[in-house]
Amino acid sequence: MRLTANGVAAERGGRKVLAGVSFALAAGEMLAVTGPNGAGKSTLLRVIAGLIKPTAGDVALAPVSEAGLGASSHYLGHLDGLKRALTIEENLGFWRKLWGGAGDIGAALEAVGLGGLEHLPVATLSAGQRRRVAIARMLMAVRPIWLLDEPTTALDAAAEAMLGRLLAGHLAGGGIVVAATHRGLPVPPASTLTLGNPP
Repeated sequence: MRLTANGVAAERGGRKVLAGVSFALAAGEMLAVTGPNGAGKSTLLRVIAGLIKPTAGDVALAPVSEAGLGASSHYLGHLDGLKRALTIEENLGFWRKLWGGAGDIGAALEAVGLGGLEHLPVATLSAGQRRRVAIARMLMAVRPIWLLDEPTTALDAAAEAMLGRLLAGHLAGGGIVVAATHRGLPVPPASTLTLGNPP
């Protein structure tokens, strides 16, 4: 498996935020995307996920997946994307059904340190706990590409170590990770892409 970007450019609100971005990742590799605020880190992740169409260039996955690049990826945005009125279990169950996955909710919550709390409404959780639930959501269906926008946001040291174990396991299984970060990552990336303000 190989994920490549070739000369990607993109705009947000009519302003160019990416220009000439290229990289290549093989199975088991992680790319850290760094740069100042507004440099286009989040935009790049959204382009890879298929949420934003690039104005130039392209992103490709080889071998080509019948489901498409977007359906081969998990996207963890800077917002957690959880329904506050639902319980943890209901949130994860919703995404598992939507994706047609077979992830074990109990096992996923154990993996992120929230075992036994599946009955709690998301509205009662701390920011760090909500982030852990959002990470557990990626375990509801197997997808080879993880796109992570500031994945350590609101996580304490123990939770960062947990994230590191999950990342290491995903990469060891042949997965690919692209992570936007300004704080560093709990697992050393294979390479780093530093974005600046495009001309």
